[in-house]
Amino acid sequence: MDRRLTTPHVRRRDLLAGIAIGTLAAPAVLRAQGGAGAGPIRIGEINSYTAQPAFLGPYRNGWLLAQEQINAAGGINGRPLETVFRDDAGKPEDAVRMASELVSAEKVALLAGGYLSNVGLALGDFAAQNKVLYAASEPLTDALVWSKGNRYTFRLRPSTYMQAAMLVEEAAKLPARRWATVAPNYEYGQSAVKWFRELLKAKRPDAEFVGEQFPALGRIDAGATVQALERMRPEAIFNVTFGTDLLNFVRQGNTRGLFDGRSVASMLSGEPEYLEPLGEECPEGWIVTGYPRDDLENPVHTAFREAYRKRYEAPPRCGSVVGHDIVQAIAATLRKAGGTDTEAMVAAFEGIRFQTAYGTGEVEFRAADHQSTLGAFVGRTRLEGRTGKMVDWRYADGANYLPSDAQVREWRPQG
Repeated sequence: MDRRLTTPHVRRRDLLAGIAIGTLAAPAVLRAQGGAGAGPIRIGEINSYTAQPAFLGPYRNGWLLAQEQINAAGGINGRPLETVFRDDAGKPEDAVRMASELVSAEKVALLAGGYLSNVGLALGDFAAQNKVLYAASEPLTDALVWSKGNRYTFRLRPSTYMQAAMLVEEAAKLPARRWATVAPNYEYGQSAVKWFRELLKAKRPDAEFVGEQFPALGRIDAGATVQALERMRPEAIFNVTFGTDLLNFVRQGNTRGLFDGRSVASMLSGEPEYLEPLGEECPEGWIVTGYPRDDLENPVHTAFREAYRKRYEAPPRCGSVVGHDIVQAIAATLRKAGGTDTEAMVAAFEGIRFQTAYGTGEVEFRAADHQSTLGAFVGRTRLEGRTGKMVDWRYADGANYLPSDAQVREWRPQG
C-alpha cells in the first residue's frame, strides 16, 4: 500500500487538497486555452515524508504553492500540472517500488523528489535503468551527479561538495588547526566529511584532523558522542548532524561544555527547520549554511514569503524554497521541451534556467553534470531572545563552488 502523508506540519485540509490537486486545480482558464482533451501533466513525487517531516512538510507546501500558481496562470501550454505523492519512509527499496508503480500504473511523465542520499541514489539508478527523467530536489550526495551520475538524473540543491566548500572558505580563516568531525553514518555524512577534510587541507595545509564520530542517523547517543569528541581535544568541530540528532547533540554539548572556546562549522544548521527547534539552546557563533528567511529582502523573495504565509498561515522554511524551486525548474523544462517526451525533456533540462524563490537571480542546470547552480547562505548563529537566528550572512552562488567541466569528466561516467 502506498503511504499517504501524515506529517503534523501539513494541515489536514491542505493534505486533502494536495492529494486531489490534479483534478481540482485545473481552472476554467486552462480549458479555454485548449487544455481540454490534452489532460494534465502528471509528476510522480517520492519523498521521506514521515521520516523527515521537519523539512518535508514545508517542502510539500512549497511544491503545492508553485503548482497552484502555475496552473492559475494557464499551466504548461494549457495543460495543468498534477502531482501524485508517495511516502518512501526513508527506505530506498520502497522508493524504487513506488517509482515503478508511478511510471507503470499512474503513467507519470517524470519522477521527482528524494531527501536522503541513499534514497536519491536508488531513484537515480532506477531512472537510468528505465530511461525515466528524475528531478532530484534534495539528496545532497555528490555521487548522484558525479560518480553515479546518468543522463536521466538532475539535482537542484547544492551538494555536499558545494556546501563543504562554502564552509571551508570561512573555516580556513579561523586560528584553529586541530579539527574533529561528527556526521550521520550514511552517504551524505561520509561525503560531507570527506570533502571538508580535503578542501580544508588544500587551503590550510597545517590543518590536522584528530578524530571523527559517525553516529547512526536518527539514533545518535549524544552523550557518548560528545564525550568521545571531548577526549580528542580538538580546537574546532565540523558538524553534519541535523534534525533531532542535531538537537540532542547541541543539548549534550552545551551541558558538557563541548563548545566552550571551540569553533564549529556546521552544515545545514542555519536552516529554520533545524535552527528554530533549538530555542534557547541555540549555540552562539557557529559557522553555518542556511536560510535567513526574515532578513532576506528583495522583490522576488518577499512575494514568495508573503504568498506562502497567506496560503499556509506560517512562514516558509528552507524546504519550502526547495519544493517551490523544483516545480519551477520542471515547469521551465516542460515549456522548453514542448511536451513530455522523455528525451526532449532531458535535452531541455540541460542548461535550463529559472528564477529561484530566494530572489538571488537565475539558476542553471549545468549540461556537464546535471547539477544546478543554486547556492546557499553562509553566516553565523546567534541567540536573539528565546530563539536562534542566522546573522552576518551572505549568499554563496553555487556556480562559484562547483568543479570545472574537465574535473567532472574525470569523475562522471561517460555515455
